[in-house]
Amino acid sequence: MSKKHKKEEFEQEQAAEKVNATETAESNAQSETEGQTQKQKAEEPQTDRVGELTQQLEEMKDKYLRLTAEFDNYRKRTLKEKADLLRYASEEVLKDLLPVIDDLDRALKAIETANDIGSVKEGISLIVNKFNDFLKAKGVKEIEAVGQELDTDLHEAITKIPVQDDAQKGKIVDVIQKGYLLHDKVMRYSKVVVGE
Repeated sequence: MSKKHKKEEFEQEQAAEKVNATETAESNAQSETEGQTQKQKAEEPQTDRVGELTQQLEEMKDKYLRLTAEFDNYRKRTLKEKADLLRYASEEVLKDLLPVIDDLDRALKAIETANDIGSVKEGISLIVNKFNDFLKAKGVKEIEAVGQELDTDLHEAITKIPVQDDAQKGKIVDVIQKGYLLHDKVMRYSKVVVGE
């Protein structure tokens, strides 16, 4: 090959390399520009997303604070209602008991001037019956004891006494203090004497 030919070939190779280098540089520049554009596009939604999430967080904080305050108010209100309920729970019972107390006051005044003991006994008997009806209406009933077997769920044995009848052994022969049930719950145990 001649020098001229080699020189032309060399120039062509260099020109091709320059073209390739230019194309590569343009391609890289275009890729870089596209990358920056995509990065800017990616940053914009990310910035919007951060703002959106920040707003949601603020809304959740506000809801949480409101809910906490509402629950605190509810708790205070229910505690007050419970305290009032305990404080005034017996009001209805006592209100229903007032007529019996009025009758007792009238009976005491009548005893002072009464000449007939029979009418005083009758009046007191009526008051006792009225009071027993009041207790029944409230669910209070007397625990049956005399003649029953000793039941430690209802009775409290105070003492034992000897009995002549074998049928009376182990049974209640006397009641020292009456016991009462409120519905099915023992309010006061019967204090009893058991035969042995």
